Amino acid sequence: MEPNVGMEFVERTLQKSPDVVGVIFIITIDQSKLSTSNTPFAMIDEHSAIPSEQEILFTMHTIFRVVEMKQTAKNNRLWEVQLTITDDNDPQLSTLTNRIREEIDGRGWYRMGQLMLKVGHLDQAEELYQELLKNASTDSDRAHIYHMLGILQYQQGKYPEAVKFYEKSLEIKRKTLPEDDASLATSYNNIGGVYYNMGEYSKALEYYEKSLKIREVSLPPTHPDLATSYNNIGSVYNGVGEYSKALEFYGKSLKIWEISLPPTHPDLATSYNNIGLVYDNMGEYSKALSYLEKALDILRMSLPPTHPNIKTAMNSIAAVKKKL
Repeated sequence: MEPNVGMEFVERTLQKSPDVVGVIFIITIDQSKLSTSNTPFAMIDEHSAIPSEQEILFTMHTIFRVVEMKQTAKNNRLWEVQLTITDDNDPQLSTLTNRIREEIDGRGWYRMGQLMLKVGHLDQAEELYQELLKNASTDSDRAHIYHMLGILQYQQGKYPEAVKFYEKSLEIKRKTLPEDDASLATSYNNIGGVYYNMGEYSKALEYYEKSLKIREVSLPPTHPDLATSYNNIGSVYNGVGEYSKALEFYGKSLKIWEISLPPTHPDLATSYNNIGLVYDNMGEYSKALSYLEKALDILRMSLPPTHPNIKTAMNSIAAVKKKL
């Protein structure tokens, strides 16, 4: 749709509906990329019922980068969003998607289950893992499925159920793995996470420290999992009001993630978010807002727009702005 035509249409709609907020999308296409682009499009205004709209048909997997969002000068209820088309040749997009591919391991339906969890399709993931559990033939498969079901229950806020699945997985692993195996560290870490969300901070710290002890021995000093342990221990100290210790551990995790992860990775958003929440608890609201907005920017670039983490981040920012 031609920008001026589209803006006139939306402005008329706003006049009729005073509670509505309008958005105009302005799309920029680099003509030099058309020959190599993996996201082709077609001008279909000649075939449209309304040729003046200059309609464009994009492929379903087309990706746009958000360049800028701003309110229009004439109407503060009308927003202008500038988009630019991108594809696999975009270095930032390529770095992020390659990293996510590395994190989603396994084969076949196991890989699909991890992808479903990653993008927040929890009901479909649970259905899939329950089917996989029925057909699991080895203890290794069952331990993995119990662990993934624990993650799923955790993400749904069903903490007692999550602990049960994690402990089933841990019980199988401890029979077959040495006590310093990295897989056990993951189980200890996740059980600690459940207890943390249940408000049982002493138990959470106990399991987090078990996980950290294994990871400090078995992993290099810049490994992302080590950052996860530091981050989680920081969360416990934040929960009990020991804010200086919380910032110390959050700082350790942020240094590792900034080195080992691409700049739009969701774990970096987690780190910024957590530091922001500590400053919020300390009453330093300007610092809190700065970190929370960094987190939201990353989440919007790396997750689907309906992902619950985006809504949580927006709520945190709104709460801090209200205090300011």
